[in-house]
Amino acid sequence: MKYGVRYHPHVLSKDLPKLNQDIKAGIKKAIEERILVAPAEYGLPLRKTLKRYWKLRGGDYRVVYRINEDVIVIFCIRHRKDVYAVAEGRQ
Repeated sequence: MKYGVRYHPHVLSKDLPKLNQDIKAGIKKAIEERILVAPAEYGLPLRKTLKRYWKLRGGDYRVVYRINEDVIVIFCIRHRKDVYAVAEGRQ
């Protein structure tokens, strides 16, 4: 099943501009080749307050997303040290 993608507005305005081009390219590739193809197969489910969300690791960066039927909603793309705190605020 092929999924569509939707980004939280803060991903486009705050998360992506802070990343260098190499990291952006790697994350874009991971989203296109993994999340949009088989999000539950490549990602890991989160727990506690982010219970309905999934994460995909990309080196030191994480992509936090939710699977909504045939659309993947990406809530956060950040460094692993602060991704979960930021993602909680974007629910």
